[in-house]
Amino acid sequence: MKKLKGCLYSTSESNTKFPDLGPDLIMSEILPRLPAKCVGRAKKVCKEWWSCISSKEFVMMHCRHMCKAPRQKNSIGQESCFISSTGVDLVDEKTMITLPFHVRPSDVWILSSLNGLLCVCLRNMFEMLIWNPLIRSCINISDSKSYGFFKIYSDVVGLYIDSSNDYRVLHIKRGRFTVDVMAYSRRTSHWKRISFLQKRHYHTNGYVWSGGTFCEDGLYFTVFQFWLAGDIVIIRFDVNTETFSEIGFPYVGNGETCQGNLVNMNNKLHV
Repeated sequence: MKKLKGCLYSTSESNTKFPDLGPDLIMSEILPRLPAKCVGRAKKVCKEWWSCISSKEFVMMHCRHMCKAPRQKNSIGQESCFISSTGVDLVDEKTMITLPFHVRPSDVWILSSLNGLLCVCLRNMFEMLIWNPLIRSCINISDSKSYGFFKIYSDVVGLYIDSSNDYRVLHIKRGRFTVDVMAYSRRTSHWKRISFLQKRHYHTNGYVWSGGTFCEDGLYFTVFQFWLAGDIVIIRFDVNTETFSEIGFPYVGNGETCQGNLVNMNNKLHV
């Protein structure tokens, strides 16, 4: 701590004196705003810093500040994984990272992302994990009750933030006759069951679901009737009331059924 303060407040030839910020202010206001490399170095300062930076609360703070920072692009290839900064005035600089799981990069599926936080699935065991590649933090959210296991071609996932600033994972599992919905809390590390729309047929293989797109107070999924080339609808999950609703897909003007991807740009939903 003294060494860091000396670096921050060294006046050299100047007689200007700065106030002592204290460890609480440094932990809550300074460290969460640092780039990933600086956060990684800060973990080596002392055991106290290592413990704080590795905590759930710090991970959440760092993710929130990522909204205001230059965009981070996470890419996983066949043999490598890297993070790059993207933006109008930024050079695309790639930073290689080491996967915290004992699998090949090609065996990691990115299911959803939000503010630099990723929800991924390991192909060998189909386990779901929450991973922050910027600070090398990772937790396995699957458990002995079969929660947190992803089934390809039928399940969809979305990351969102509720009104209490808790990062959550919404896992929609389509069965033979039903749609089961579970929500995982990053804060409590527990799953809870959520009711889905009644008397709907979105569980069948005739419907194709997109991953969830979080925007303001809603998590949005597009659902397309594939086999009959039928209607496309948007399913909205209200993150505060934890209820689902249906929204008509925007009219494209040519009279044809059109599929589209949902994107959050400047906290507004675009197709």
